[in-house]
Amino acid sequence: MGPMRDAVVVALLVPVAYLLGCFPSAEIVARRSGVDITAAGSGNPGASNTFRLLGWRAGVLVFALDVAKGAIAAGVGLFVADGHVGAYVLGIAAIIGHTFPVTRHFKGGRGVATGAGVLLVIFPVLTLAFGVVWFVIVRLTHKASLASIVVVIAFPFAVAAAGHPWGDVTVIAAVAVLVVARHASNLKRLFRGEELGLDPGASGDGDT
Repeated sequence: MGPMRDAVVVALLVPVAYLLGCFPSAEIVARRSGVDITAAGSGNPGASNTFRLLGWRAGVLVFALDVAKGAIAAGVGLFVADGHVGAYVLGIAAIIGHTFPVTRHFKGGRGVATGAGVLLVIFPVLTLAFGVVWFVIVRLTHKASLASIVVVIAFPFAVAAAGHPWGDVTVIAAVAVLVVARHASNLKRLFRGEELGLDPGASGDGDT
């Protein structure tokens, strides 16, 4: 009876987690400064575009809010259901809400920050370690998209190497595929050497 109840509760919370993911963090922060984040810079409602247009404080705030969306969804999933299943289901719902928000005609961000929030709840040590890796890559290359792609691809291998169940590895790999797919245009520009750096005042589509 317990697992059935947990499954029903998680299923009922999926729409809530999706709508949480739709919360327009970047749009709200940018609007306070009189900027339409969807029409300026790359037009992507993410932390990177906010950083370029409004500076590091606004970018960090948007990043933290997007991380919180994933962390809250996954945290609730852990609370209402045993194991990682609830966290994955609600966390992925939040990621989908962020990347394909119904409030923006299904045109959202890349899902890196929200995905990081989900992973921070489930794999806190690994996620913090990869956060350092992401930061180092950004400092060396000034390209948030490159850092995000490298970290996202490497994370499932790290989960496997740490000895976690293959169910975890499979789910993380599926999320990685989604996030990398959302970076398709960034990959093309990276290969052409046209991807802009994470610098204030720059314009482009290299967002997280």
